[in-house]
Amino acid sequence: MCSTRWPHAARERASMTIRTPQELAADLGAGLLSFPVTHFTKDLEFDERAYRSHLSWLSEYDVAGLFAAGGSGEFFSLALPEVDRVVRAAADEVKGRVPLLAPAGMATAIAVELARNAEAAGADGLLLFPPYLTEASKGGLVTHVRAVCAATSLGVVYYNRANGRLTVEALRQLADKCPNLIGFKDGIGDVELMVRIHAEFGDRFTYIGGLPTAETFALPYLQLGVSTYSSAIFNFVPEFALEFFAAVRAGDREEVHRRLRKFIVPYLAIRDRHQGYAVSIIKAGLTAVGRHGGRVRPPLTDLTEHELNDLTELVRTVSPSAIRRHE
Repeated sequence: MCSTRWPHAARERASMTIRTPQELAADLGAGLLSFPVTHFTKDLEFDERAYRSHLSWLSEYDVAGLFAAGGSGEFFSLALPEVDRVVRAAADEVKGRVPLLAPAGMATAIAVELARNAEAAGADGLLLFPPYLTEASKGGLVTHVRAVCAATSLGVVYYNRANGRLTVEALRQLADKCPNLIGFKDGIGDVELMVRIHAEFGDRFTYIGGLPTAETFALPYLQLGVSTYSSAIFNFVPEFALEFFAAVRAGDREEVHRRLRKFIVPYLAIRDRHQGYAVSIIKAGLTAVGRHGGRVRPPLTDLTEHELNDLTELVRTVSPSAIRRHE
């Protein structure tokens, strides 16, 4: 099986300085990525102590990158000062052991501010989310991305989804003008587009799978040049997530399909019971293994007690020791 461990040189760099965009691109493509949840108190305030504890636990595993305050981290529900606080806490806790990416998004001026804040906080890179709400022309999106890339020396990963979809031509313009645009994360699932992008740009970008529960698409996407993906389930079953990733990278279809049947497909069945559960179920998974998951912020809703019990029983099938430790 392919190793998910960082190259030795990358580990040495991590203890010394923030990664260059080129170093970040290489590190992200070498292993599994994940989006830690953002912890809240019962009053829905940021719970920094629980968040730091979670990051400390996750960074013990051979993960290639963590995205602070990302989609699973409820970026969309955080105030801007909270985003900065979350990123600073993550950078201080991880201390370069794992590449750390911060979010940027919403309006261009806000995305630029978030990019500058992230660099000042010690992040290694940015994940650029689509603009908030409004539709935009391809030329407008190019201008938006160029403004964010120009505002920072950090490596930028573009999240292609929702109202922020780039064409091959738009990406060509950005590739020429933005040397620190180092990653393309797909959240659409357009196979033809991914084939055309990889054929056009080759290793100019690191390609990341970003569809919800990316494990579902990991094996076919590997054939399209998408060498890694962001795993939400890594938050609460990290060993399973890493083993699944190793099976994908090894091209072990039988093992991938076995794990899909055993855990991923029934997990999806619980996730799909209500809209917004793609985030809620991750926090519930932490609760299921006896770690602090906490609540989600509105407009998301938490799993019901019955659904949490169903999830706990499912987790028991792949991580019984985690359940037993906390019973």
